[in-house]
Amino acid sequence: MDTTPPAAEPTDPFAALRPRLFGIAYRMLGTRADADDVLQDAWLRWHRTDAATLQSAEAWLVTVVTRLAIDRLRAAKVEREAYVGWWLPEPLVEAADTHTPETAAELASDVSVAFLWVLERLAPEERAAYLLREVFDHDYADIAALLDKSEAACRQLVHRAGERVRQERPRFDVPRQAHRRLLERFVQAARSGEREAMKALLDENVEVLSDGGGRVPSFGQVLHGADRVTNLYWAVGKRTENHAVYRIAQINGEPGLLRFFDGRLESAQAFVTDGERIVTIYTVRNPDKLARIELLSQD
Repeated sequence: MDTTPPAAEPTDPFAALRPRLFGIAYRMLGTRADADDVLQDAWLRWHRTDAATLQSAEAWLVTVVTRLAIDRLRAAKVEREAYVGWWLPEPLVEAADTHTPETAAELASDVSVAFLWVLERLAPEERAAYLLREVFDHDYADIAALLDKSEAACRQLVHRAGERVRQERPRFDVPRQAHRRLLERFVQAARSGEREAMKALLDENVEVLSDGGGRVPSFGQVLHGADRVTNLYWAVGKRTENHAVYRIAQINGEPGLLRFFDGRLESAQAFVTDGERIVTIYTVRNPDKLARIELLSQD
C-alpha cells in the first residue's frame, strides 16, 4: 500500500507545517531519507487522529516528529558507531531556480554542515532540546512537556548543549558574497594547479574531514595544515589531468563546491571561512549521500 503523503489542501495543518517539521527532523537526523521517513510516519499518525480533539495541531505535530526523530536517532547512533570513517550529514543542495518548501525551511536558519557536525556530538535529548530552544524558539514549558522532563532539566540540557556547540564550532560572520568570492578564487587556483595561490587562501591550520562511508576512499583521520591540503588539491588536478570540474552551489544554505569527474559527481564540499581564508573543509564522497544531488545536477 502506498503510504506517501498525497498533495494536501493548503488548509491542512500538516501541509502548512511541513517545512518546520522537516527542519526539525533533518537537523535531528542529518539525512533527508531519515527526515522523510519520520515525516511519513508522523503523517500516518496525523491522519489516524481526530484533529478536532487537539488543542494545538502544531504542538501535537512538533511533539510527534521530535519524539520519532529522537527514537530514530538513538538507533542511528548505534549504526553510525560502525560507520567506516567520518560520518558527515547528507548535504542539502539547492538546484538553480528551485525552491521547495523543505529548502526554504532549511535555508531560513542555521543548518550548515559545520553546525550539524557539532550536533552529532550531542545525546538525542540534548540535541532535541537545544534545537527546539535555540533554532525553533520554543519556550521551556513546551520543551519540558514534549520531552517529559522538568523545565529545570530542559534548561540544563540546553545549557550543556550550548556549551558544547560554542566550544567546538567556529563562528565567523562572513557575508555570503565574500564567502562565494573566496571559493571562486580557490576554484581558479585549483583548476590552474597554482600551489602558492591555493595555499594563500587556506588558513595555516586548515582541516579537511572526508566521508566516504566505506564506499569510496577517504581519509580515516582529519587532514591538517595548509601544505597538506594544498598538495591534496594539486594532486587531484594532476591525477585527473585538470579535467575536474568544480561548480559553486548552495550547500546547506552556504556557498560550497560540487566536484565532478568525467561528468559524474565525486564530492560535495562545504567550507568554513573567516572571510579571508578557508578554515575547514567538509567533503562528502559517500555515493549514497550524493545520489539526490546527482539527480539535481542533471536537471
